[in-house]
Amino acid sequence: MLIKRLTAFFLDILEVVVFAIAIFLFIYLLVLQPHKIKGLSMDPNFADGEFLLTDKVTYRFREPERGDVIVFEAPGTNGDEFIKRILGLPGDKVSLREGDVYLNSKFLDENYISDSVQTLGSAFLEDGQEVTVPSNQYFVMGDNRVASSDSRTWGFITKDAITGRAWIVYWPPPRVGLIEKVTYGATN
Repeated sequence: MLIKRLTAFFLDILEVVVFAIAIFLFIYLLVLQPHKIKGLSMDPNFADGEFLLTDKVTYRFREPERGDVIVFEAPGTNGDEFIKRILGLPGDKVSLREGDVYLNSKFLDENYISDSVQTLGSAFLEDGQEVTVPSNQYFVMGDNRVASSDSRTWGFITKDAITGRAWIVYWPPPRVGLIEKVTYGATN
């Protein structure tokens, strides 16, 4: 009798543990994934060491949008994931002129970075050059342009390289909150 009760008790515990693991795996693999920000490429909007949850569902129902902060596997990094902001959508023309970003020949007003930030060119996109974003690809940049390895260096990223959209910062406590959607004002 005691053995039957103990067996039933342990089977109940095992059932709860297996169920909890199954729920965790479902959420982790298909819905939300935690990421730790490493480095200063998105500073001051996302600090080194912050933890965020990446929404892996949104882009199954809609296309990525300009201003979305995304987590993705960068080209040539052997699986390393980066966090950057989408600036160029398929068909957009992106150029750099004297430290400023231009999108479809219009100045891109980025209110989430300091006015003193200079956006310098690199190996893929140099100052004074213009590139057109191919279909199903995106042009991304870090918010801290001086410390960011991004599309200016290694080119476009494909949609299938995107893990998901950064959704919420959950650590450290003073920074907890939803990641705000940015809007752009373009001027001539």
